[in-house]
Formats: sequence, structure tokens, C-alpha cells
Amino acid sequence: MIEARCSSFSDYAQSIRPAVEDALGRYCHQGDGCPPQLAEAIRYSLLAPGKRLRPLLVLMSAEACGGESSDAMPAACAVEMIHTYSLIHDDLPAMDDDDLRRGRPTNHKMFGEGLAILAGDALLTMAFEILARDIQPPEVATRCTAVLAQAAGATALVGGQADDLAGGASHDLAGLESVHRRKTGALFLACLRLGSLTAGADDQQWARLEHYGTCMGLAFQITDDLLDVQGDEQALGKRVGKDAGRGKLTFPGLLGIDESRRQAEELIGKACMALEPLGPAAGGLAALARYVLERNR
Repeated sequence: MIEARCSSFSDYAQSIRPAVEDALGRYCHQGDGCPPQLAEAIRYSLLAPGKRLRPLLVLMSAEACGGESSDAMPAACAVEMIHTYSLIHDDLPAMDDDDLRRGRPTNHKMFGEGLAILAGDALLTMAFEILARDIQPPEVATRCTAVLAQAAGATALVGGQADDLAGGASHDLAGLESVHRRKTGALFLACLRLGSLTAGADDQQWARLEHYGTCMGLAFQITDDLLDVQGDEQALGKRVGKDAGRGKLTFPGLLGIDESRRQAEELIGKACMALEPLGPAAGGLAALARYVLERNR
């Protein structure tokens, strides 16, 4: 088993998260043309306390492929902007109708629905501006832009949310996995791909990361469903029990709690095995995989 360069994912995240927070803060300076209230709404959600799993995935992927995390930082920030925009929009009354996110009132509860929609729109476009402007060389920026656009688009993130909103494509395991491969897994894979691109990874390195990301992304969603059943609302910073209350299909609802946990453990085992050929440089990714399981313990 690969050993993380720190004793746990929490230690690793603590060592690198301040650089992510600093970069996000710098990108929040919008310039004179942005209305102050819109700028405040953007900062409110983007800079809200969070684990920053997705930007850390970008940085750890770059490291695993022999690259520098500083070269991948613009891509890491762009991914967090896409993720934050999706949360703002998903929380709206027309979507999931949530009033708590990251331990604070959701954006539309603070600023109203109209401004929340616009803050999400701004974050979506900022992400691609940053990739196009700050990733070097330009040909890598082009590839990164295409990767993130596909992951955030109608066949992936948005399409998965549309099926989730409609109750899923079908009421079986294949349909449930299809929703979450697009809604959650696609962005996880994009994080890994962005990091690998900035590091100049070869095809074999990417194949390992892709296998890892596919397994880890599904395991993450299973544990998220388990937390909605068994988690503590104060610790999670969001409502629990909401999926069952809406009649949404979840992994525990379909498979039961014990089988869901078993499948998550099996997927994390496969994810860690995929990293073995990458050596100690992939230690951060292995620690993250183990952390996914620890979320539900």
C-alpha cells in the first residue's frame, strides 16, 4: 500500500490547503465592473469553509505524475469555481431547495434567488477565463478547457443533475450509478485529468489515474448517501435525511446500509491498487481514498 507523504489526508490537506485558499482569494478580486453585491455573493460561496477536495485532487494528480502543484493551481481554482457554481444552483428552490450549505445559509437565503443564480453564472464563466489565461503553455490550456467544459456540461454534471431532478433514468443500480458517474464522478475525473495535463503525464499514468478516479468517485457518492442516512448535520454542515424525504433513489435505499458500505470499501481498495505503479508520489491520492471511507466511520 502506498504511504502518503503525510500521516493522513487531513495532514496533507492542512499542509496545502492554505495555498488553495490564497489563490481563490486572489481570483475573487473582480475589478471595477462587478457590482459590489454580486462580488459579495461570489465570495460568500467560493470562500466558504470547505475541505477543497476537488482542487486538492488536481494538485495531487499533478504531483503523482511528477509535476509541480503551482503549475496546476489555476486549474485547481477553476474546478472549485465549477463545483461552487453547481452547489449554488443545486440549492435553489427550483432544484434541491436547501437552506444550509457548508454550515451556513445557502446563497439564495442570503442574497435572494436572482443574485444567487447570477453568482453561479459568474463562477462558471470565471473558471474558463482562468484556464484560458493562466494555464501554460496555451495548448495545454486549450485541452484543460475542453476537459472541464465536457465534465460540467449536458452529458456529465448538468445531465446527471437533470436525471437526479427527474428521479433518475431508472430505479435500479445501473440507473443510479449512471446519474452519479455524471453528477459526481465526471468532475472527479476532470480534476485528475487537469492535474495530469499540467504535469505532462503519459498515457499509462493517465490510465492509472482514470481507474482510480472512477472507483473513488463512486465510493465518494456511496459514502455521501450513507452520511445522509447516518451523518450528523452539525458536523456535515448540511441537512441530513433529505434524500429519503424526497423519495430519491440512493445506494442505502437500494442496497441497504451494510452492502453499501461493503461496496464502498471494495471500490476504495481498487482505487488504491490502481495507484501502486505511480509510487510514493501518489501518496496524497491514496490518503484521500482512505479518507473517503473514514467520513462514514
